[in-house]
Amino acid sequence: MDKKQAIDQGIMLPVMEAFYTIQGEGVHTGTPAYFIRLGGCDVGCVWCDVKESWEAEKWPILSVEDIVNQALEYPGRLVVITGGEPLMYELGPLTGLLKKNGFTINIETSGAHPFSGTFDWVCFSPKKFKKPHPSIYEHANELKVVIFHKSDFDFAEKHAVLVNKNCHKLLQPEWSKSSVHLGSIIDYVKSRPEWKISLQTHKFMDIP
Repeated sequence: MDKKQAIDQGIMLPVMEAFYTIQGEGVHTGTPAYFIRLGGCDVGCVWCDVKESWEAEKWPILSVEDIVNQALEYPGRLVVITGGEPLMYELGPLTGLLKKNGFTINIETSGAHPFSGTFDWVCFSPKKFKKPHPSIYEHANELKVVIFHKSDFDFAEKHAVLVNKNCHKLLQPEWSKSSVHLGSIIDYVKSRPEWKISLQTHKFMDIP
Protein backbone atom coordinates (compact mmCIF):
# COMPACT_ATOMS: atom_id res chain seq x y z
CA MET A 1 0.00 0.00 0.00
CA ASP A 2 1.41 3.40 -0.95
CA LYS A 3 1.19 6.51 1.22
CA LYS A 4 -1.74 8.00 -0.66
CA GLN A 5 -3.80 4.87 -0.09
CA ALA A 6 -2.76 4.81 3.56
CA ILE A 7 -3.84 8.44 3.98
CA ASP A 8 -7.12 7.79 2.17
CA GLN A 9 -7.84 4.97 4.62
CA GLY A 10 -6.75 7.02 7.62
CA ILE A 11 -3.99 4.68 8.76
CA MET A 12 -1.38 7.37 8.06
CA LEU A 13 -1.95 11.11 8.44
CA PRO A 14 -0.02 14.36 7.84
CA VAL A 15 0.84 15.86 11.22
CA MET A 16 1.88 19.49 11.33
CA GLU A 17 2.55 19.41 15.06
CA ALA A 18 1.57 17.66 18.26
CA PHE A 19 2.04 19.13 21.71
CA TYR A 20 0.89 18.92 25.32
CA THR A 21 -0.64 22.13 26.65
CA ILE A 22 -3.74 23.61 28.28
CA GLN A 23 -6.93 23.88 26.25
CA GLY A 24 -7.35 27.62 25.95
CA GLU A 25 -10.85 28.09 24.56
CA GLY A 26 -14.35 26.67 24.44
CA VAL A 27 -16.17 24.52 26.99
CA HIS A 28 -13.00 22.67 28.10
CA THR A 29 -10.93 25.79 28.78
CA GLY A 30 -8.27 25.16 31.42
CA THR A 31 -7.99 21.40 30.86
CA PRO A 32 -4.61 19.76 30.13
CA ALA A 33 -4.75 18.34 26.61
CA TYR A 34 -2.55 16.78 23.97
CA PHE A 35 -3.19 18.51 20.64
CA ILE A 36 -2.76 16.69 17.34
CA ARG A 37 -2.77 19.26 14.55
CA LEU A 38 -3.26 17.63 11.16
CA GLY A 39 -1.90 19.35 8.08
CA GLY A 40 -4.21 20.33 5.25
CA CYS A 41 -7.12 22.76 4.99
CA ASP A 42 -9.32 23.88 2.11
CA VAL A 43 -11.51 26.31 4.08
CA GLY A 44 -9.20 29.34 3.82
CA CYS A 45 -10.22 31.64 6.68
CA VAL A 46 -8.65 35.05 6.03
CA TRP A 47 -7.93 35.51 9.75
CA CYS A 48 -6.52 32.00 10.36
CA ASP A 49 -3.57 32.07 12.78
CA VAL A 50 -2.11 28.77 11.53
CA LYS A 51 -2.11 29.30 7.78
CA GLU A 52 1.08 27.25 7.60
CA SER A 53 -1.13 24.21 8.27
CA TRP A 54 -3.02 24.59 4.99
CA GLU A 55 -0.57 22.68 2.77
CA ALA A 56 -0.68 19.03 3.80
CA GLU A 57 2.30 18.15 1.60
CA LYS A 58 4.63 20.19 3.81
CA TRP A 59 4.22 17.94 6.84
CA PRO A 60 5.48 14.47 7.79
CA ILE A 61 3.16 11.51 7.23
CA LEU A 62 2.90 9.43 10.40
CA SER A 63 1.18 6.14 11.12
CA VAL A 64 -1.64 6.27 13.62
CA GLU A 65 0.45 3.99 15.85
CA ASP A 66 3.26 6.55 15.94
CA ILE A 67 0.79 9.38 16.62
CA VAL A 68 -0.76 7.52 19.56
CA ASN A 69 2.59 6.41 20.97
CA GLN A 70 3.73 10.04 21.07
CA ALA A 71 0.53 11.02 22.91
CA LEU A 72 1.16 8.28 25.49
CA GLU A 73 4.40 9.99 26.55
CA TYR A 74 2.38 12.62 28.45
CA PRO A 75 0.29 12.22 31.61
CA GLY A 76 -2.93 13.78 30.29
CA ARG A 77 -5.50 11.54 28.64
CA LEU A 78 -7.47 14.20 26.78
CA VAL A 79 -6.60 14.46 23.10
CA VAL A 80 -7.80 17.28 20.84
CA ILE A 81 -7.65 16.60 17.11
CA THR A 82 -7.50 19.84 15.17
CA GLY A 83 -6.00 21.36 12.05
CA GLY A 84 -6.02 22.58 9.45
CA GLU A 85 -9.29 20.84 8.86
CA PRO A 86 -9.13 17.37 10.42
CA LEU A 87 -12.29 16.03 8.75
CA MET A 88 -10.50 16.14 5.41
CA TYR A 89 -9.31 12.70 6.54
CA GLU A 90 -10.88 9.43 7.61
CA LEU A 91 -10.41 9.58 11.37
CA GLY A 92 -11.79 6.18 12.35
CA PRO A 93 -8.43 4.39 12.68
CA LEU A 94 -6.84 7.17 14.74
CA THR A 95 -9.77 7.63 17.12
CA GLY A 96 -10.20 3.88 17.48
CA LEU A 97 -6.59 3.43 18.56
CA LEU A 98 -6.70 6.45 20.87
CA LYS A 99 -9.82 5.07 22.54
CA LYS A 100 -8.19 1.63 22.88
CA ASN A 101 -5.39 3.34 24.80
CA GLY A 102 -7.71 5.08 27.21
CA PHE A 103 -7.95 8.58 25.77
CA THR A 104 -10.88 10.95 25.85
CA ILE A 105 -11.06 12.38 22.33
CA ASN A 106 -12.21 15.83 21.27
CA ILE A 107 -12.23 17.36 17.81
CA GLU A 108 -12.25 20.98 16.65
CA THR A 109 -13.61 21.29 13.13
CA SER A 110 -15.33 23.61 10.70
CA GLY A 111 -17.46 20.63 9.67
CA ALA A 112 -16.67 21.25 6.01
CA HIS A 113 -16.24 17.55 5.21
CA PRO A 114 -18.23 14.38 5.99
CA PHE A 115 -18.01 13.34 9.63
CA SER A 116 -15.78 10.39 10.53
CA GLY A 117 -14.28 8.96 13.69
CA THR A 118 -15.58 8.39 17.23
CA PHE A 119 -15.40 11.33 19.61
CA ASP A 120 -16.32 12.17 23.17
CA TRP A 121 -16.75 15.85 22.30
CA VAL A 122 -17.24 17.65 18.99
CA CYS A 123 -16.50 21.36 18.82
CA PHE A 124 -18.10 22.64 15.62
CA SER A 125 -16.81 26.03 14.51
CA PRO A 126 -18.47 26.85 11.17
CA LYS A 127 -16.80 29.25 8.77
CA LYS A 128 -18.29 31.49 6.08
CA PHE A 129 -15.55 30.49 3.69
CA LYS A 130 -16.83 26.94 3.14
CA LYS A 131 -20.29 25.57 3.89
CA PRO A 132 -20.45 22.84 6.56
CA HIS A 133 -21.35 19.31 5.53
CA PRO A 134 -24.84 18.40 6.84
CA SER A 135 -23.44 15.44 8.83
CA ILE A 136 -21.84 17.71 11.43
CA TYR A 137 -24.99 19.05 13.05
CA GLU A 138 -26.15 15.88 14.78
CA HIS A 139 -22.69 15.31 16.26
CA ALA A 140 -21.96 18.82 17.57
CA ASN A 141 -21.63 19.10 21.34
CA GLU A 142 -20.33 22.66 21.11
CA LEU A 143 -21.06 25.38 18.56
CA LYS A 144 -18.26 27.94 18.68
CA VAL A 145 -18.61 30.89 16.32
CA VAL A 146 -15.76 33.33 15.83
CA ILE A 147 -16.90 36.96 15.67
CA PHE A 148 -14.79 38.85 13.14
CA HIS A 149 -17.53 41.10 11.72
CA LYS A 150 -20.89 42.23 13.10
CA SER A 151 -22.63 40.03 10.50
CA ASP A 152 -21.20 36.99 12.31
CA PHE A 153 -23.93 37.24 14.95
CA ASP A 154 -26.57 36.41 12.33
CA PHE A 155 -24.28 33.70 10.96
CA ALA A 156 -24.10 32.17 14.44
CA GLU A 157 -27.88 32.13 14.83
CA LYS A 158 -28.34 30.39 11.46
CA HIS A 159 -26.23 27.48 12.68
CA ALA A 160 -27.67 27.51 16.20
CA VAL A 161 -31.08 26.43 14.92
CA LEU A 162 -29.52 23.40 13.19
CA VAL A 163 -27.57 21.85 16.06
CA ASN A 164 -29.21 19.63 18.69
CA LYS A 165 -30.90 21.23 21.69
CA ASN A 166 -28.15 20.14 24.12
CA CYS A 167 -25.35 21.72 22.10
CA HIS A 168 -23.40 24.41 23.98
CA LYS A 169 -23.38 27.71 22.08
CA LEU A 170 -20.38 30.02 22.33
CA LEU A 171 -19.28 33.27 20.72
CA GLN A 172 -15.57 34.00 20.52
CA PRO A 173 -13.98 37.27 19.41
CA GLU A 174 -11.35 36.88 16.71
CA TRP A 175 -8.10 37.74 18.48
CA SER A 176 -7.12 40.75 16.37
CA LYS A 177 -10.66 42.15 16.62
CA SER A 178 -11.25 41.57 20.33
CA SER A 179 -11.13 45.25 21.23
CA VAL A 180 -13.67 45.99 18.50
CA HIS A 181 -16.23 43.26 19.18
CA LEU A 182 -15.91 42.11 22.79
CA GLY A 183 -18.31 44.76 24.10
CA SER A 184 -20.93 43.79 21.52
CA ILE A 185 -20.47 40.10 22.35
CA ILE A 186 -20.97 40.80 26.07
CA ASP A 187 -24.17 42.74 25.38
CA TYR A 188 -25.39 40.05 22.98
CA VAL A 189 -24.88 37.21 25.45
CA LYS A 190 -26.46 39.16 28.31
CA SER A 191 -29.61 39.55 26.23
CA ARG A 192 -29.50 35.98 24.85
CA PRO A 193 -28.44 33.76 27.76
CA GLU A 194 -28.50 30.59 25.66
CA TRP A 195 -25.09 31.79 24.44
CA LYS A 196 -21.81 31.96 26.38
CA ILE A 197 -18.50 33.71 25.69
CA SER A 198 -15.30 31.89 24.76
CA LEU A 199 -11.94 33.65 25.00
CA GLN A 200 -8.57 32.47 23.72
CA THR A 201 -7.06 32.23 27.17
CA HIS A 202 -3.96 30.41 25.91
CA LYS A 203 -2.92 33.63 24.20
CA PHE A 204 -3.19 35.50 27.49
CA MET A 205 -1.10 32.74 29.10
CA ASP A 206 1.39 32.84 26.20
CA ILE A 207 1.25 29.09 25.61
CA PRO A 208 0.56 27.11 22.40
